[in-house]
Amino acid sequence: MRRGAVVGQGGRAGGSSAPEKGRPAGSLRVISATTTAYKSAGPVARLQAFRARVRYALDRPLTPYLLIAGTALLLVVLGLMMVFSASQILALGQHRSTQFYFYKQLLAVVLGFALLLGFALVPVAVLRVIVYPMMLVVIGAMVLVAIPGIGMEVNGNRNWLDFGVFQFQPSEFAKLALVLWGADLLARKQKTGTLDQWKHLLVPLVPGTLLLLALIMLGGDMGTTMILVAMLFGLLWMVGAPLRLFVATLGVAVVVCTALVVTVPHRAERLSCIGVTKLDPAGDCFQALHGVYSFGLGGLFGSGLGAGVEKWGQLPEAHTDFIFATTGEELGLVGTLSVIGLFAALGYAGIRVAIGTKDPFVRYAAGAATTWIMAQAVINLGSALGLLPIAGVPLPLFSYGGSAMLSAMSAIGVLLCLARSSSGAKAALAARSKNSRIRRQLARVLPRRRTTARPASGPARRER
Repeated sequence: MRRGAVVGQGGRAGGSSAPEKGRPAGSLRVISATTTAYKSAGPVARLQAFRARVRYALDRPLTPYLLIAGTALLLVVLGLMMVFSASQILALGQHRSTQFYFYKQLLAVVLGFALLLGFALVPVAVLRVIVYPMMLVVIGAMVLVAIPGIGMEVNGNRNWLDFGVFQFQPSEFAKLALVLWGADLLARKQKTGTLDQWKHLLVPLVPGTLLLLALIMLGGDMGTTMILVAMLFGLLWMVGAPLRLFVATLGVAVVVCTALVVTVPHRAERLSCIGVTKLDPAGDCFQALHGVYSFGLGGLFGSGLGAGVEKWGQLPEAHTDFIFATTGEELGLVGTLSVIGLFAALGYAGIRVAIGTKDPFVRYAAGAATTWIMAQAVINLGSALGLLPIAGVPLPLFSYGGSAMLSAMSAIGVLLCLARSSSGAKAALAARSKNSRIRRQLARVLPRRRTTARPASGPARRER
C-alpha cells in the first residue's frame, strides 16, 4: 500500500466515508488495502499475482471435474448449432425439413446425456464389474457386422447394424470397451506385480486389441483402427513399457498401415491429398481442397452463422467429418481457435485426473479415455486442415452422428466418474452438498421478508 494512504475505521483508503451497510468494517479495510496495493504495483507484480490466481484455481480438487463437465457441455451445444447450420442445404436437397438432421442429433444428445449421467454417478467399482460383459457384447455386435447380409455399408465401410428405426455402429463402443477392459486388466496385473514381465504385459492386452482391430478392418474403417492403436500405445506408455517394446510395436504398426494403404487405391489417393492447393484434373482431392477453401473464406471472424457457401454442395460431409471446416467458414479463426481451446482444456483435465490419483484403474482408464478423445480430435482436425489424410472419423461431441455422440458422451461420463473418485474431489463435493442442505434448511426455518403494502389510490383512498 502506498505511503500516505489512510484507511479509516470502516472507510476507504484516503477517505472518511461511513462503512457500507451490511458489510463489517474490517472487511472494508482489507479490500481497500488490497485494491490500493494492486493499483500501486507494477506490471510484473500484477502478472505474478494473476499467475498465482490461475495456478490456485487450477490446483483446486474440483477443477478437473468442472473442466470436463464444462468443456463437454460447450462442445455439445456449439456442435448442435453447427450441425443445424451445416445440414440445412443437405436436408432440403433430400426434400426434408431443414431441422431433420438437427432433431436427430438432438435426440442422440439426449440419449447420450442419459448415458453420461449413468456412468458419472456410479461408483468406480461398478465400472470394473461391467467391463467383461461390455467387451463380449461389443465383440458379438462387431461379428454380426462382419456377416454378409447383416452388416450395413455406408460410404464404402461396412460397420453398421440397421434396426429399421435407427442405425448403430458397434465399433464406436469398441473404444469404450477397450478403455475399461484395458485399464482393469493392467490394474489387476499391477496388483499381482507381474507387469515387469513381457508376457504378462502384452498378453492378453495386445491379442484382445488385435481382435477388435481385425473386426473393424473387416469393414474397412481405417480411421477407427488408428484411434484404437493410439489407445493401445497410451496404455502401454502409462504402464511403463520399455522403449524397445515401443520401437518394435511401432515398426510393426507402420508396416501393417503401409500395406493397408498401398493395397487399397482410395486410401493411397487420400494420402496424396495432404497439403493440396489446387484441384487435380481427374477431380481427386476435391473434398480436401474445399475444406481448405472453407477456412480461407472464413477469415478472422467468419461469414456469419448460416452464411457459409461451401455447404451448398461444394464441400461433401459438411455436417459430419468436415464440420470443423464449416465452423472455420462461418465463425472464422476465432471460432476454430475456440473449439481447439475447448479440446485442449478437456485434454488437460483428463491428464490431471490420470496423474492425480493413486488408484491404477483410475489412472489407466482416465489416460486411455483422454487418448481416445484427443487422438480422434487431432485426426479429424488434421484432415479438415489438409495436414493429415482424410480418415472419415467424426469430431468428438461436435460432429453429426448418433453412435459417435453416444460413445463420446459415455467417455465423458466415465471421466467424470473417475474425476470425482479422488479424496479431494469427494471432500469438495461433500462440502458443497452440506452447504446446500444448510441453505435449504435455513430457507424453511427463517420467516419470509414481509413486504409493506402500498397506500391505496383512487376511489379507495378517498373513502378513507
